[in-house]
Amino acid sequence: MEDAGFDAALAKLADGYGEGLYQGRRYGLTVRRSADGRRNSLFARELAGTDIVSFNLYRTGSDRALLKPCEMSSEKVVAFVLEFRPDT
Repeated sequence: MEDAGFDAALAKLADGYGEGLYQGRRYGLTVRRSADGRRNSLFARELAGTDIVSFNLYRTGSDRALLKPCEMSSEKVVAFVLEFRPDT
């Protein structure tokens, strides 16, 4: 997986727990990153509903990453990361 827009949007999300909006609905999400930056995970849950978004991202080399969505499509994961707006 190589998408500069996705990487930039993911980099803007703070480590730990946060809340924000996606498609007009509120979500709580947790972002975790390893110290070396090679392993990243995100788990988000719709606060007033049942939707979730979850994935692991492994950086396998320079400019290479392996996106592993958890029981959902890669398209859903990418759309969430690109469109999610955290509270300020």
